[in-house]
This record gives sequence, structure tokens and C-alpha cells, in this order.
Amino acid sequence: MLRQARAVIVFGNHRVELWDEQGHTAFHEGLAGLRLARYAGGDRTDPLVRAADFRPGESVLDATLGLAQDALVAARAVGPGGRVLGIERSAALHALVDSGLRARPVDPQACRIETLRAESAQALASLPPGAFDVVLFDPMFGRSQGAQPPFQLLRRHASHAPLTPELLALGRRVARRVVVVKAARYANALRQLGLTAEPHSRFTQVVYARASPLP
Repeated sequence: MLRQARAVIVFGNHRVELWDEQGHTAFHEGLAGLRLARYAGGDRTDPLVRAADFRPGESVLDATLGLAQDALVAARAVGPGGRVLGIERSAALHALVDSGLRARPVDPQACRIETLRAESAQALASLPPGAFDVVLFDPMFGRSQGAQPPFQLLRRHASHAPLTPELLALGRRVARRVVVVKAARYANALRQLGLTAEPHSRFTQVVYARASPLP
């Protein structure tokens, strides 16, 4: 099958897997599980949580869903009365994550994550101004930040297009309160967008920046 298709989704009795010619992975929470456990224990030091300042009942648009790591944290932070929509361009990643999220046990302290397979620019352009309280961007870094198999597979199938000023402007139009951008600490992506990283640990490899909605 992999000689005829770039990727194959395998639906097993207990999990969903994505296979390609170089490897495979199942959907799982990954490091988001640890982040969620810390949040449940009252820890609000997660860099994304600090940067976005999520509030109960808010709506969040994750414009670069990937493996849904940040979306899972956002869904817990906004609570069952909130809304999280994740946009993913890759058909393979969207199938894996959407199926995995549907099979995941219901968390009574979090909202369900909706997913949409689409180009972020097209999806954002179709939304009215101020459609979501928070918009998240986590573009693929220029170099790998780790060697774990799920993220190796993510890099093979995800879009590597950088976040452009035009796409950021679309996010600022859709955001009612704030846009949060994730970037590699030593890259110049934020500077090129006119953004400044939020205060962070000197040991971190990942930073976040905030952008205000368009007036």
C-alpha cells in the first residue's frame, strides 16, 4: 500500500496509527499529557498558558494543529464551556489527529477539540473579524527540536512554510483578544514579523510572542 500512497492510516482495535515508508506512530498526548497534569495540579507556568492567558469559556483557533499538543492544553484551559478549533493542512496528520481525538476519553474539565482540514490562510480569510478570542500559530521550525519518532513523522508530513506577515495579519483580523506565535529561540522568525518574545527561561529552546488584534 505504501508503494501506492505516501501514507496509510491504520485503524486498530485500541488505537489509530499513521504509517509511511520511514516509520509509524500512534496518536497520543505526548508531552501534552505532562502539561495537562501540571495544569490540573494548579500549575499555570506553562509558557503557552502564560502567553495566551486563556480564560474559561473562550474560543481558540489553532491555525497549525500538528499533533494537537497545544490544542489539548488550550481545551483544558478554556474549560468545557469553551471552544477549540484546529486547522491542519496535511491530510495524513489531520486523519490521525482527528481520529485520535474522537477516540480519546472525554475530559469533563475540557472542551472537545474540533478539527478542520484546510489551508490556514484560506480558512482564516473565510472567517469574520473577531471570530475567535485567541489565535495560535506554531509554524514548523527550520530544524528539528527533538528526535522523537512522532515529531520526525510530523516533520515529514507537515507544511514547512514559514509564518508570513500576510498570514499573521489574517490571524490578527480573526482574533478578538490576542494572537500567540511560537518560535525557536535562536531563529529570527519573530524579529522578521516585528514581534518580541515574551519573558522566558534562559534554558528554553522555544519562545512565544503576542500580537494584538487588528483595529
